Amino acid sequence: MLDYLLELKGITKKFLGVVALDNVDFKLKPGSIHSLMGENGAGKSTLMKCLFGIYNADSGSIIFQGKEVKFKNTKMALLNGVAMVQQELNQATKRSVMDNMWLGRYPKKYGFIDSKKMYLDTKEIFNRLGININPKVILNKLSVSQRQMIEIAKAVSYDAKVIVFDEPTSSLTDTEIDKLFDIIRKLKANGCGIIYISHKMEEIFQISDEVTVMRDGKLISSNKVDEINIDIVIKNMVGRKLDNRYPLKTNIVGDKLLQVSNLSTSYGIKLENIEFSLKEGEILGIAGLVGSGRSELLEAIFGLRNIQSGNIVYKGKTIRNKNSSQAIKKGFALLTEERRQTGIFPILNVMENSCCANYKKYKSYGLINYKKMKEDARWVVNNLSVKTPGLRQKIKFLSGGNQQKVILGRWLLTNPNILMVDEPTRGIDVGAKYEIYQLLNELACDKKGILMVSSEMPELIGVCDRIMVMSNGRVAGILDKEQFSSENIMYLCAKYNMR
Repeated sequence: MLDYLLELKGITKKFLGVVALDNVDFKLKPGSIHSLMGENGAGKSTLMKCLFGIYNADSGSIIFQGKEVKFKNTKMALLNGVAMVQQELNQATKRSVMDNMWLGRYPKKYGFIDSKKMYLDTKEIFNRLGININPKVILNKLSVSQRQMIEIAKAVSYDAKVIVFDEPTSSLTDTEIDKLFDIIRKLKANGCGIIYISHKMEEIFQISDEVTVMRDGKLISSNKVDEINIDIVIKNMVGRKLDNRYPLKTNIVGDKLLQVSNLSTSYGIKLENIEFSLKEGEILGIAGLVGSGRSELLEAIFGLRNIQSGNIVYKGKTIRNKNSSQAIKKGFALLTEERRQTGIFPILNVMENSCCANYKKYKSYGLINYKKMKEDARWVVNNLSVKTPGLRQKIKFLSGGNQQKVILGRWLLTNPNILMVDEPTRGIDVGAKYEIYQLLNELACDKKGILMVSSEMPELIGVCDRIMVMSNGRVAGILDKEQFSSENIMYLCAKYNMR
C-alpha cells in the first residue's frame, strides 16, 4: 500500500510576474482528511487548481497513486479520479439534478440518452451517500446546500480517489454541516483522500487528521491535528499572534434611522409582518436558519422584491424603494450573499468592479473620468488590503476573499447611510475577517446604520449591538447585548418552524 495517495512537489506558479506559489510541497495519505489553510491570496485555491488541471504549474511535479501525472484540463483530472467541489457552484441551474450529474457523459442506449439508467444510477449514488433529493427536480428549485450535495455526489460518480472541498460549509446550517461531515467520513472510510479548505477553525479541528498552512504562496507548516491548536494555526496563517478575533467596540448608538413596520411579501420565501428598527451607529445582526427569510428581507428593503404590505420609514419619511437605483440614491447599499452570481462582474477588472455602483460620479460632459476611477479603486485596494497584481487584473482571477473586499469597497464608495451586508465574511480568512469587523465598527462610529446577516453565531455575538432572529419568514425575537448566547439564538431560530 502506498504511503501517500497524492504528492505535490515543488509546485511554482506565477501570474504577470507575481509569485502565487513558491516551491510548494503537499502530501495526502489515503483514507485521511488533510485541511489546507491560509489567508486569502495565500495560494490554497491556486495550488488545487494546478492539481485539477485549471492551471498549469510553471514547475514542479504531481505524483498520484505512485505515478507522475499532468492533467491538462478538469475532464482529464475527473476521469483519472481527482475531483473538486468548489466554493462557487458552477451548475446548469435550469436542468434537472440528474442532467447535472451526468452532463457531458450521458449514458446511452441505441445512440439515444438512456434516461432510465441515468435516473437509477443517480438514485444509487444518492442512497449510498444518504442524500434525499429527487433526481428529476430542476436544480434552481433546490437550496444552495442541496446543490452542494449534488456536486459531492457528482464527484463520487467519477469514482474519485481524491476530492477537494473548497469552503464547503460557507452556506450551510449546523444540521447541514453535520450531514456533510457524515458524508466526508464515509468517503474517508472507503479509502478516499480528502483535501479540505476552510477558514472555520472549529471545523478544521473537528474533521481533520492533518493541517497544512500556507502564507504568501509558501508552505509554512504541516502537522497532525493533535500536535497543534487554534492559536498556532492563526499565528502561522497571519505571521503574527492575533489575540482577539473581534475588535473592541467603540461605536455609540444614536437616534432611530430606519423603522420597518408590518412588512410582508407574497412570493418565494414569504415575509410576514416584519417589524424592527435600526439606529444610527448601530450594527443590527440578523440570525436565522437557511430559508428563514434573512436575505429576502434585505432584498425587499433594497427594492429587489415586491412588498405586499407594510411601511419603511427612513429618516422620518415613508419610502418604498422600487428598484436598486432608487435605493442607492437614498443612501442604501447591499452586499449580497452569492458573490459569484450577484456580486462580481467576472470579465471586468478590479477598477471597474470597484466603481460600477457609482458610475455617474465619474461622468463629465458625457465622458468617463478614468483618473478619478483609478483613484477610488486604489483607495479600495489600499484600505481593504486587496491582494491583486494591479487595478487592471480581471476580478475572476482574485481569490474569493479578495473579490469580497472589492465588492464591499464598491459600496463604501457610494457613501451609504445604511449598509446591508449578507454573509460579509463568507469564505474569508481570520485575518481579513478582523479587518472587515473593524471596518464595520468604524462605519458605525461614523453614524452609519448596519444590517448584518450571518450564519456564524460567534460572529454575530462578537460584532453586533443587537441581534434579530428570524424563523420561517417572521421575526422570532430581538436580543439585546446582555441576552446574547448561542442557546437563545437557536431557540428563536426554531420558534416558527413547526407550524
